[in-house]
Amino acid sequence: MKNKLFDFGSKNKKDKAKRCRNGEILLMFLCLLLFFSCKKRNTCIEKEINNIKSQDVWNPPAEVWQYRYNGQTVYYIPPRCCDIPSRLLDENCNVICSPDGGFTGKGDGKCNDFFSKRTGKKLIWKDKRIYR
Repeated sequence: MKNKLFDFGSKNKKDKAKRCRNGEILLMFLCLLLFFSCKKRNTCIEKEINNIKSQDVWNPPAEVWQYRYNGQTVYYIPPRCCDIPSRLLDENCNVICSPDGGFTGKGDGKCNDFFSKRTGKKLIWKDKRIYR
């Protein structure tokens, strides 16, 4: 018995219409599945990224990392050129601390355990512009 869904040689208009409807339903299902499986980035992090993009390229180029730290989702923006410290932000983009960087290279001392306690490393964004 032939599968009517994939019988493209059929001359019957009703069969063709049914296959077309089945194909449309399948396509709609796949689109919905794709839509609901996409995870959007945190809005405040998008603002942070857009702020970085509006500046000259950092040296080294900027990155935004997501981690779990002390039971919460946090975002780590590594230090950039010279003595500028890193920033560790909570999920609402409030600054928690500066784990590293700055004049001493050791941050502000408020979260010395960040590097040993962080888990779930995930790169959220990396500036692909070229430093000149």
